[in-house]
Amino acid sequence: MLFETRLTWRSTTSAVAVIVIASSAHGADRISFNEQIRPLLSDRCLACHGPDEKHREADLRLDIRAEAVGTVDSPHAIIPGKPEESPLWQRITSTDPDLQMPPPAAKKPRFTPEELALLRRWIEEGAEYEGHWAFLPLRDDPPPVTVGAPHPVDAFVHRKLAARGIKPSVEAERTTLIRRVTLDLIGLLPSPDEVSEFVNDNSPTAYERLVDRLLASPHYGERWGRHWLDQARYADSNGYAVDAAREMWPYRDWVIDAFNRDLSFDQFTIDQLAGDLLPQPTKHQLIATGFHRNTLINQEGGTDREQFRVEAAMDRANTTGAVWLGLTVGCAQCHSHKFDPISQREYYQFFAFFNSAQDANDRGPTVEVVRGEVFGQPVSVPRDPPAPTAAELAKLRSDWEGTTRSRLEQLRKESSAKPVEWSPVTFVETRTASGAMFTKLDDGSLLSSPMGAAHEMYHLTLTSALPQIAAVRLRVLTHDSLPRQGPGRAGNGNFVLTTFTLAANGQNQPFAGATADHEQPDFSVEGLIDADPKSGWAINVGPGSTAKMNTDHEAAFVLAKPLILGGKPFEIAMRHDLNANYLVGRFAMDVSAVAPTAVSTHDAALLAALQKPVGDRSKDEVARLQQAFEKAEPRARKVEKKTNPDLVQAMVMRDLPQHRETFLLTRGDFTRPNKELGTLAPGVIAAIAPPLGVEGMQPNRLELARWLVHPDNPLTSRVTVNRIWMRYFGRGLVETDEDFGAQGATPTHPDLLDWLSREFQHSGWSQKSLHRVIVTSATYKQSSRLRPDLAVSDPRNLWLARQERFRLEGEAARDAALTASGLLESALGGPSVHPPQPEGVYAFTQVNKSWPTEQDRQRYRRTLYTFFYRSAPYPLFTTFDAPDFQAVCTRRLRSNTPLQALTLANDSAFFELAQGLALRLATERPGEFAAVLDDRINLATRTCFSRPPNAAEAKLLRDYVRQQVSSFREDSAAAMSLTTPALRQLLDAPEAASLVLLARTLFNADNFITRE
Repeated sequence: MLFETRLTWRSTTSAVAVIVIASSAHGADRISFNEQIRPLLSDRCLACHGPDEKHREADLRLDIRAEAVGTVDSPHAIIPGKPEESPLWQRITSTDPDLQMPPPAAKKPRFTPEELALLRRWIEEGAEYEGHWAFLPLRDDPPPVTVGAPHPVDAFVHRKLAARGIKPSVEAERTTLIRRVTLDLIGLLPSPDEVSEFVNDNSPTAYERLVDRLLASPHYGERWGRHWLDQARYADSNGYAVDAAREMWPYRDWVIDAFNRDLSFDQFTIDQLAGDLLPQPTKHQLIATGFHRNTLINQEGGTDREQFRVEAAMDRANTTGAVWLGLTVGCAQCHSHKFDPISQREYYQFFAFFNSAQDANDRGPTVEVVRGEVFGQPVSVPRDPPAPTAAELAKLRSDWEGTTRSRLEQLRKESSAKPVEWSPVTFVETRTASGAMFTKLDDGSLLSSPMGAAHEMYHLTLTSALPQIAAVRLRVLTHDSLPRQGPGRAGNGNFVLTTFTLAANGQNQPFAGATADHEQPDFSVEGLIDADPKSGWAINVGPGSTAKMNTDHEAAFVLAKPLILGGKPFEIAMRHDLNANYLVGRFAMDVSAVAPTAVSTHDAALLAALQKPVGDRSKDEVARLQQAFEKAEPRARKVEKKTNPDLVQAMVMRDLPQHRETFLLTRGDFTRPNKELGTLAPGVIAAIAPPLGVEGMQPNRLELARWLVHPDNPLTSRVTVNRIWMRYFGRGLVETDEDFGAQGATPTHPDLLDWLSREFQHSGWSQKSLHRVIVTSATYKQSSRLRPDLAVSDPRNLWLARQERFRLEGEAARDAALTASGLLESALGGPSVHPPQPEGVYAFTQVNKSWPTEQDRQRYRRTLYTFFYRSAPYPLFTTFDAPDFQAVCTRRLRSNTPLQALTLANDSAFFELAQGLALRLATERPGEFAAVLDDRINLATRTCFSRPPNAAEAKLLRDYVRQQVSSFREDSAAAMSLTTPALRQLLDAPEAASLVLLARTLFNADNFITRE
């Protein structure tokens, strides 16, 4: 039976005596309405007695005190100070099915004795209400003074713990700490060298310096940009049944760059919601508005264009409410919100901000973006002239051959008449990007460390006795410790050097040219100075060549103009951006005051071919000449590139010149606008301060964005801080990060939440500053071990007496495997890529998708860059709980299923990464297999777990590897199927296969995919 009138409620006393006893032992503190009473009313009462006037029963509101209490002459449901006389109390304690509340038909649980005691005591104390905690202004209380907690975060947390008689946990082990903070801040594993350096650094600022280094890493933007892209419902396809590909990656790149630049969160908000409405917006600000172009596009025939335009506008309103306000505003599409003070009218006023967008279920407005442009380094876009006629092509070829032959003949004469004297340099400082050290040999050459990163950068500071230099010579030298006694660290002794730069006085000094005594086909030394990370110098030999790879070689680099040294040092950087672990092993350098003139191997071969009559040239010579001709003359290209994946039209927001009329849509139906209420101007939710503050004009998205980040708007900073906290502890201070309304959880540490929110604003909305505050706290650095006392006193760890351990999301799991394998391609941004995936993914989609599996280093890009189809996401994503981005996702749920273990063990992409780790173990720990097995196991666990194995683990892994070797000796075919040619160059197949299975075992371990 529903409430019919307030005057017909009757008293029942059957349950009152029990409740009086239960409530008699309460303490001295007053009941908190927000923390203790509001959640009870919201859960049991407000669906029928809340803000929604259309579905309100008995004309009773319990969310507003004046409505719930009434007046002295006309009391309503609650009579302050008199629980027995209060109809609310009478109904919730009644055992009469016709009278009790909640009614049995509502299928809601009855109030427990403990909850009834709280309600009774609250009424006794006067039934005071508070404004909903999330809508109240931020408190400005300073951190409490707490003994032993100098960090403000710890002061708040320790006060809560002390009140409950709980002690915080000890600090985590340093190996755990560096793995945790590295995964949290950049989403990659720390290298073994980084772990060792941190563990052995006894400086009191070691941890803070580690945090600063990670926050400065470009990988920070990739890690935290991934979290934001979830909220932006980012995908590379349109959605619905057709789900065709779209080009959204410029927006993804903007997000990464914004995080790396630490763009203030208020400007971050404004650019995404209204960058197009700013005065003279930059291209970056236009790209940022792609946030709301991530809506779905329906390409099916026979659809109503207006329907999906309205759905996109609703999605934008709902997403904005969820991301910045943490409110379920979408509940008010069809009727006023049942629990929160959001009327249906207010919903459509909010909707009006997005109702005038130009796009209408199609691509809409765009801006041209070139790959790398967002990061300030646009790639060159070829602009080929029209293809020449046959006669024009013949003339171009004849002119080119004559000019080239004359130039090379003159160069040969000059090189023989101009001897060069080389002077050795002094290495003042040598370092690598990974921190690996060089060994300086007796002859002054440098030997690189086998512990370096797979794509290492060498950074050298040098001096010379010469007053000026015009050229630099790089000598790559053999060494007995290197694979095959070559000059490189690849398994065959080779290397692939991709960049060679010289800087002085803070400026790069351009090179005019480069020559080498030997070049691998398609790996010319000129690739070191062409600013292309996909080209480089290597020294392997082609079929039929008489050259020798594993011997000393040299390359000379001629400066565009001589560099005056004046005794000052200069710097040289050498990068290895292509093949993993193809590093220069041993090298030396010299400089010359005069520029050498030399003919490279490539040019010598060209000259020999050009000096022959056309009919006498071999097939190889004809091909070499054609390739050089096409490179020198773009018009001679045989096949013109029809599309350029590095140049796209990025989808952006634009409003119509004339605003659309907005009406309240009855039941949310776009075909039923309520025109009787008139048109609705854009507006915000009145319950949230401050008002919009726009007079004499119709507000737009720019005013909305500024309102969201106004210092007096308490929700945006609370919601944002809470979500960032959630990433570090597995749970927010408000557990329902997506719902800060009446149905949501109350904060466990409201004072800490407000202090962090204020600090966030006072720091200039700097996210990096907020991250630093959180991760430098003792609360963050605690051990995650479950203590027996906490299993009883705080099993869910709500009071933060320890850290949390939780499974990595799918992207981080694959990125960890990429890091461990040494195969990670660390380039930033660009078009999404297609790493290997199982067959049959699109067997059940309406339109079969193309998945052109990458064949080069693109297959090893971070998982963030993997192409995302909404209708059939990359299998790893669905297995590890990624959403399909049909709608906003502020928090991913975590599951633990057998499919996850099967993916890590058997998925082709992970198996390839296991082969990469095996190659790394074989390369970095060379030697007789049995003799170095323990070293390889040690390196493997330090790489995967950031710690050496304990005795039990070491024995288990050692026995397992030996068993596998023995098994593979009897099944050579199986060993061959598990290994790669590169592995078999270093080890026999059974030994190589056992290392692959060792790597696969570690990838599938709980320790590997768990963040402690």
